[in-house]
Amino acid sequence: MPIATSPADDASAADSVLPRVEQREQDGRSWTVARGRWTTLAMSSRTAWQALEKDLAGAPPSDDRAWDLRPIEQLDHIGAQLLWEHWRHDWPATLEMSPQHKAVLDQVAQYTVGTPEEPPPTLAERVRHFSHTGARALEVMRDFVGLVGQLALDVGTLLRAPHRAPHRAPWRDFSGHLYQFGATALHITALVGLLIGVVLAYLISQQLRQYGAEAFVVNILGLSLIRELGPVLAAVLIAGRSGSAITAQIGVMRVTEELDAMRVMGIPHGFRLVMPRVLALAIAMPLISLWTSMAALAGGMLAADAALDISPAYFLSALPRAVPMVNIWLALAKSAVFGILIALIGCYFGMKVKPNTESLGRGTTSSVVTSITAVILVDALFAVLFKGIGFRA
Repeated sequence: MPIATSPADDASAADSVLPRVEQREQDGRSWTVARGRWTTLAMSSRTAWQALEKDLAGAPPSDDRAWDLRPIEQLDHIGAQLLWEHWRHDWPATLEMSPQHKAVLDQVAQYTVGTPEEPPPTLAERVRHFSHTGARALEVMRDFVGLVGQLALDVGTLLRAPHRAPHRAPWRDFSGHLYQFGATALHITALVGLLIGVVLAYLISQQLRQYGAEAFVVNILGLSLIRELGPVLAAVLIAGRSGSAITAQIGVMRVTEELDAMRVMGIPHGFRLVMPRVLALAIAMPLISLWTSMAALAGGMLAADAALDISPAYFLSALPRAVPMVNIWLALAKSAVFGILIALIGCYFGMKVKPNTESLGRGTTSSVVTSITAVILVDALFAVLFKGIGFRA
């Protein structure tokens, strides 16, 4: 006659086969005792796995910890692999187990290879790495220098015969770019310059008032805005506005295969696409820089009148004495270089766009970032080269 079992007995029997880890103290030493069935089937449920993971977390591997695997009912390769990984691929100092469990663990330990430490790169590997990255850098330098050289040849052709076919000067393109890059950017550059001038004047006034040197606000604002902040601020705005537009325009022509059509018809890319944009930005950039500096000075003058009671009449009369004329010429020359760089970088990345939209977005982003970086680097170079020019003794 079969003996009926209760649901509680069935649950207790099921729990007894689950893999688990217990802790005990014996002879002043910590023992970790593994029980249950360490098999794939026993660890298949999420509850059993989470409970076992919690038990193992409470028994971190150490040099003096002893393990007792004799209470384990069944051990397959998955359970042995779990134990071996928990031991960090090293046998515990004290280990008690049955012969059949030892055979499984020995096999797992034999065929389990730990992750070796990566050796330092050799000289040959360093040379090979440089050959890949260095070649790319040299390729970019070569293409950019080629673009600059082609621009010089195109400008020479324009000066030699501006109306001779087939390279008739693209005056209409030049005037359109000049309007797009220059006239349409006046409002945003004026607004940003005005606000920068106001903020800078208020910050300076807080410091000058402490020393009774309110009159020197004209010197600080004049030199900083005309010589540095005006040209750099205008160049950053134009790099984000017009530099990205140049790359996007030429990149779209690449995507729509207009560049290939121009090459088939014998229309040179540099003469029709690069040169008009470079010349337009080279002319527009100094004017935008001067316009931005004037707006910033106007904002600084209004803020100085409100914060330091310096009248606009005194501000305008003291400005020529505080800022020598050479600073304006330096700012204009610097801005022209900024414009040429922004246009060249925008054209370069536009020419390098591949015929897909992902490359177009990536090229536009790279163009803006590279243009802003180049502007800051060139401005630092100008500051070092002309550090003794434009200051009154």
